[in-house]
Amino acid sequence: MPTDLTTVQDPRTEYPGPPKNVEVLPTPGTQVAMSEKPDCGEKSYKGSGRLAGRRALLTGADSGIGRAAAIAFAREGADVAINYLPAEQKDAEEVAAFIREAGRKAVLLPGDISHEGFCQRLVADAVEQLGGLDILVNNAGKMGKTQGITETSTERFDELMKTNVYALFWITKAAVPHLKPGASIINTTSVQGYDPSPNIFDYAMTKAAIANFTKGLSKPLMEDHGIRINAVAPGPVWTPLQEADGDKDKLKKLGESTPFKRPGQPVELAPTYVLLASQESSYTTGEIYGVTGGMGIA
Repeated sequence: MPTDLTTVQDPRTEYPGPPKNVEVLPTPGTQVAMSEKPDCGEKSYKGSGRLAGRRALLTGADSGIGRAAAIAFAREGADVAINYLPAEQKDAEEVAAFIREAGRKAVLLPGDISHEGFCQRLVADAVEQLGGLDILVNNAGKMGKTQGITETSTERFDELMKTNVYALFWITKAAVPHLKPGASIINTTSVQGYDPSPNIFDYAMTKAAIANFTKGLSKPLMEDHGIRINAVAPGPVWTPLQEADGDKDKLKKLGESTPFKRPGQPVELAPTYVLLASQESSYTTGEIYGVTGGMGIA
């Protein structure tokens, strides 16, 4: 790893199996702290100008899937603003370096999206520093594990809802007035929204809400604004989100239940985000794209 994306390979062995070295990291979890780091396309993703001149804002883009999408967007020709928590600054600076290496503008916008006021400032700052906005990726999220409904605190439930659902609403609402016809909104949902695991049932609830939000807004956003909105539903993907307050025993089996017998890598999702952001998907809205390793989303 990284793999050569230009040659045909057996997808079962293209990337490693379940992680051997796992740690349970304190929330929010950072990529720099992981001993077994995911492939976010830092060395393998090659662009071809599919997003030339576009301006994109991505949340949760310091690591994992958001990082892979941000790097891919820059290599496809977009200027990129990334949001992340202040504790994730080192990861964010690495992403910014990759964006600038691609010859594109990188804007770093740290802050906690569980607060409405910050979400409004985030969009305003991205628009100001990028000179406009063409692509919005709502990717940031909290997960962790719970011990069942009787042991799940209101504080945890509230944090998940505000970060995963409220922020999606606040940021999208703030962004729409700045998005012109042809713009694209991409949300990150999950296979968990369709097939929830008991130890993260509340996280799964938020992912189901994101899928519903995407479908529910697709018609009015297209009819009233000419904006497309779609979502990506990952399966088990190796990211810092998995290790943040996660379950060590389950991490060692991550991806074993898929036909691939391994977890996905963030770079394997990047092309889907690029497709949905690009003009190539101009007739696509309200869709949920599953990248689940064969687990399905229905």
